[in-house]
Amino acid sequence: MKTAVACLALLLAAGLAPAPAAAADLNVFAAASLSDALTEIAADYEKQGGEHVVLNLAASSTLARQIQEGAPADLFLSADEAKMDGLERRKLLLPGTRRSVLSNTLVVVVPADSTLKISGAADLAAPGIRAIALAEPQSVPAGIYAKQYLQAQKVWRRVIDRVVPTENVRAALAAVESGNVDAGIVYKTDALISKKVKVAYEVPAADSPKISYPFAALAGSARPEAARKFLDYLQSPAGLAVFQRFGFLLLPPG
Repeated sequence: MKTAVACLALLLAAGLAPAPAAAADLNVFAAASLSDALTEIAADYEKQGGEHVVLNLAASSTLARQIQEGAPADLFLSADEAKMDGLERRKLLLPGTRRSVLSNTLVVVVPADSTLKISGAADLAAPGIRAIALAEPQSVPAGIYAKQYLQAQKVWRRVIDRVVPTENVRAALAAVESGNVDAGIVYKTDALISKKVKVAYEVPAADSPKISYPFAALAGSARPEAARKFLDYLQSPAGLAVFQRFGFLLLPPG
């Protein structure tokens, strides 16, 4: 012990004191559609002295599965309630932290140079449209919402053979950007960040399924107080203003 103390004293005298341990990262698992807004919010948070935020961005279904399998995560920001429900049933959420924060709008996008005219869901069944990109409609929220919309419009069975399922909504957007498909259904927030697509049709709110993004801290978080702090920041005026600027709709508190 005396030797250790003596060594530390020598280090201090020489100005070589060991650096303090860096604070652990805050691991945020978030729906791919939140990518751009969250990247900005996380950077702002760190500039204000908050923890370093590490974003794991993917389909909500993929993230929920990773959390169930024990992946180290502090917060989950889902693009639908069903994925959050699954984690809550397994008691994987930090009690009292779940909040439904955002909503979104479905749009039909086409390549920027496309001449296609789309005035409703029925036009997706026209002969000139051979391939339609959707996020995986069986598991990924954006794809599930798109399928629900097309089913409600009595179009799903007419277009199912044209559907090209993708890993997540950003992959669906990329498929349209590349021109590999004629059209795609994505969130309006995704369309707004791309110069390679244009919105051919915006689904009216009255025709859209209810789109809801719930946020929650996780019971397995190694830093629950830090997780709560960032969750509060996401719902602060500063955080919500960024989400709004990227085209997200705010759900009423409750």
